[in-house]
Amino acid sequence: MKFFRKYNKQSNSSQQQNHNLISSDLMANIEEIQSIFCETPDLVVRKFVIKASQRQAALIYLSGITDSQVIYNHVLKPLLFEKGTDPNEKDLRVSLGQIKESKLWHEIESAILNGECVLFVENGTGAFIYNTPLFPKRSIEESPVESSLLGAHVGFTEAGGDNVALIRNYIHNRELKIKEITVGKRGKSKLSILYLADVANQEVLKELEDRIKIIDVDAVLNAGALAEYIEDDPYSPFPQLLVTERPDFAASEILQGRIVTVVDRSPSVIIGPVTFDSFFKAIDDYSARWMVATFIRLMRYFGFFIAIFLPAIYIAIISFHVDIIPLKLLLSLGESRERIPFPPYIEAFIMELTLEMLREAGIRLPVRIGQTVGIVGGIVIGQAAVEAGIVSNIMVIVVALTAIASFIIPNYEMGSAIRIIRFPMMIIASFFGFVGIIVGFMIIIAHFISLESLGMPYGSPFAPLRFQDWKDALIRLPQWSIQKRPLNTGAVQLKKANSNRPEGDET
Repeated sequence: MKFFRKYNKQSNSSQQQNHNLISSDLMANIEEIQSIFCETPDLVVRKFVIKASQRQAALIYLSGITDSQVIYNHVLKPLLFEKGTDPNEKDLRVSLGQIKESKLWHEIESAILNGECVLFVENGTGAFIYNTPLFPKRSIEESPVESSLLGAHVGFTEAGGDNVALIRNYIHNRELKIKEITVGKRGKSKLSILYLADVANQEVLKELEDRIKIIDVDAVLNAGALAEYIEDDPYSPFPQLLVTERPDFAASEILQGRIVTVVDRSPSVIIGPVTFDSFFKAIDDYSARWMVATFIRLMRYFGFFIAIFLPAIYIAIISFHVDIIPLKLLLSLGESRERIPFPPYIEAFIMELTLEMLREAGIRLPVRIGQTVGIVGGIVIGQAAVEAGIVSNIMVIVVALTAIASFIIPNYEMGSAIRIIRFPMMIIASFFGFVGIIVGFMIIIAHFISLESLGMPYGSPFAPLRFQDWKDALIRLPQWSIQKRPLNTGAVQLKKANSNRPEGDET
């Protein structure tokens, strides 16, 4: 019985292996392809006779994602009209960059779905795969989300190969290495991991690869979805990986020792490991003078605290700590709130939720209509709410300042995190006043210190304290004074520049 079971198992395995191999019969192969791609109207099966050997052949591809000009000029034309171009002959000279031969059906299926064309030849030992993809894509243009005044006006596109080329355009160095990984069962996405081999930390690189390889999902459609799978703490409101659409910013982070992951079909790339201060930097900071860049960066941090705590402080003062308000201001506040039927926290929630709805409406609507809705809607609704006695004038001012402060943050994901944290702070302030705000702030700090990004401390250079990295954290000192890469990247090679600069005239 054991012998028969073993024999049947080997027989079934052999039959399955033979079924996975292509046949030498051309018509059988065509029927198999048509059964795999049934109800696929864009499947093209082009039958012809090879001139060199007078053998039957068939070229198969999907018309919408292949380059028909390349197929005709570099595949069909040589095989139809030239001698010495039989694929089974050693003197094959089809003028294409990549030509592969395969006997496995799953490789052929994957090739067709990736925009390649497959050539079957009667009595052939394998199918020939030609690299002819031409997926629909838009031209390279500036990122609509991360605009720049002084930087390059170029943004990533949905083509992974073009995005890699855009980064290569900034880093002409042989140490720029690329590792490719495929993710997804149904919609396969090619990921390209870019890093400097002599700078990037190999342990961090291995950690990133391991996290990507264990992803078991139907498809990863964009960089944001991939970041959610590989980040350290998925329950944190703070983003632990940086997503950008700017190739110059991605290249600058690679030079700092970080790792960039390009997701095919996504106009964004993922940067890691990152720290909290990475989300307050913009590419314009390194194009402007250092004093201007420092002032703007400090203003962003100030806006961060205003956006989180200002509504909560307003609620705490009106509800619990009225005695700290100067008398004249207190009289003004009392006059503006005498007709308001709601307590301060209800008033604040009404206005904050209205602001968030206006913001989302402005984003989802067409550009011209969205700007009109955002500006006119804010003015009209705010004025009408004040006149109707639903909210006070001071509350409108607080909400407007909060909105302006949140718009200063250059990273959209960090701005969204601020919007989420603001509401719990308002709730805790409505119950406990300033004590609640202080407790909430301590909870944020404790969570902030405990976070990691690809195993590296998220709070660096503030927690742990690394004063060397402060030159480009809260402030931005002159470029010539920043001679080393940040310690928080774990870079193997820290030194990146010398302080050589002309002294100028001292007369």
